[in-house]
Amino acid sequence: MPSNKSVSEAPIVQFTNCSILKDHQLHREDLWVREGKVLNPEKLFFDEKGSADIQLDCQGSIVAPGFIDTQINGGYGVDFSKVSEDVRSGISMVAQKLLSHGVTSFCPTLVTSPPSVYQKVLPQITVTEGGPHGAGVLGTHLEGPFISREKKGAHPEHCLRTFEDRGFQDLLATYGSLEGVSIVTLAPEIKRSNEVIAELAKRGICVSLGHSIANLAQAEEAVQQGASFITHLFNAMLPFHHRDPGIVGLLTSDRIPKGQRVFYGMIADGIHTNPAALRIAHRAHPKGLVLVTDAIMAMGLGSGRHTLGQQVIQIEGLNAYVAGTTTLAGSIATMDMCVRHFREATGCSVEAALEAASLHPAQVLLIEQRKGTLNFGSDADLVLLDSALNVRATFIAGEQVWGTNMLSM
Repeated sequence: MPSNKSVSEAPIVQFTNCSILKDHQLHREDLWVREGKVLNPEKLFFDEKGSADIQLDCQGSIVAPGFIDTQINGGYGVDFSKVSEDVRSGISMVAQKLLSHGVTSFCPTLVTSPPSVYQKVLPQITVTEGGPHGAGVLGTHLEGPFISREKKGAHPEHCLRTFEDRGFQDLLATYGSLEGVSIVTLAPEIKRSNEVIAELAKRGICVSLGHSIANLAQAEEAVQQGASFITHLFNAMLPFHHRDPGIVGLLTSDRIPKGQRVFYGMIADGIHTNPAALRIAHRAHPKGLVLVTDAIMAMGLGSGRHTLGQQVIQIEGLNAYVAGTTTLAGSIATMDMCVRHFREATGCSVEAALEAASLHPAQVLLIEQRKGTLNFGSDADLVLLDSALNVRATFIAGEQVWGTNMLSM
């Protein structure tokens, strides 16, 4: 029986022969999609007396929510922190390339830059829905310039700033606008950070702690003011110490406000974080782990010299360094690579590895009602994978945007 067109003219697509990730488990069942949303088949059968218009044979694939990358600085020759007259075209090109890695939405990330860069680049980055043209943009991640000099990492020291004088107004004067900004990474030990964190949180912007020498008490106070994320855990922060574990201590802190959860980004590229450290973090706080690539413009390119904002970066094999130093400067990993390495390094379940790249980043951005799950009514942004977690196909809003053509039954 065809679908009930009195309810909707849109075709109903049934994904068959698959295992779908739902409620933290893989279930051997079909997935139903209409008008870009995951459909409740019981309502279709019993209320509409309808069935599928199109059936797609997934050939035994795992069907998971599309991956979400909350920290990506560029790729394929595009540096998001570089001023140009057509920033949008660069973001669009990266967005299109990300589809082959199962990424259906992302946060373009700007590293520490002069105010003139923010004020020229930010107005050209807009929140956009994904589609055949590329992954969706969920808003910008501003990593710096309000970070520690001691833990600046690859960020240029001459561009670092504080908000000691005018607090939040200093931040606004630097960025020019917070329109379309989703995440701000800052160091919570900077004077007046608590009022800045509270104001950002009030505006619905995720505050992430990173590039910092904060102790645990300062980190806990930041969380109490509204911070909810940690930028690339273990990297560019004080190392764990048993008397004062610093920001890392937030993973097991008993001073997190009731009902609030702290998430933390991990670069699982096999370079930034030792597998033992990955295991420690995951076992301490598995529901907070968010996989990020921290990829730079050299992702998808070969070895040689490239840029990251104001810095020159040298790529040697899979390592990215600030040229002439041994300082790591982002990665050239893709999200599907990170998912596979994370699972292998930690021995976690397939479900946990997939949720670290989908559900958890959606929760960080407070968009889990529409992305990051395959719950009824959520966006039908999907990635189809084989048993080794290699990407077979990518769908956005129920439409295939990458991969070999699925077989209609």
